[in-house]
Amino acid sequence: MANEEKKDFNAMLNDSKDMPKFQTITDEKSIEKYGGNRMYFAPPLDYDKVMRLVPFGKLLTVGTIREYFSKQSGADFTEPITAGIFVSIVAWASYQRAEDKTPYWRTLKANGELNEKYPGGAEAQKELLEKEGHTIIQKGRKNLKYYVKDYEKALVVL
Repeated sequence: MANEEKKDFNAMLNDSKDMPKFQTITDEKSIEKYGGNRMYFAPPLDYDKVMRLVPFGKLLTVGTIREYFSKQSGADFTEPITAGIFVSIVAWASYQRAEDKTPYWRTLKANGELNEKYPGGAEAQKELLEKEGHTIIQKGRKNLKYYVKDYEKALVVL
């Protein structure tokens, strides 16, 4: 996303865009990869509701949210690209609000990776997570990425 400071992310958060909805996919590679052909799309506000469930010191991954929505909806999987976009929308919407914040920084990418697309990037997320007692490690030489050390131990169960 570009020009985040100029967008109204709270309007985006509350725009369900005819979701929730299901789609049947026919691409064999995708069916094999995701374990079925019934794909679910959750609205942005549903991501916000789940991300608000994570208490201080605990963590969640986007993949866990997707699995939760799949089970709740009866789908084979939740669409991964919109999931990533909607998690970012939740983060920016919270950032733009003066009150009623969503603790978006507690939601990580796969393998405990911090999210560059959050407000302030991975550096800001790193600071917020360290304040909650997490240890952040850096990996890579040229393409630096940050991860929560032993993130699995702090994951919440939905």
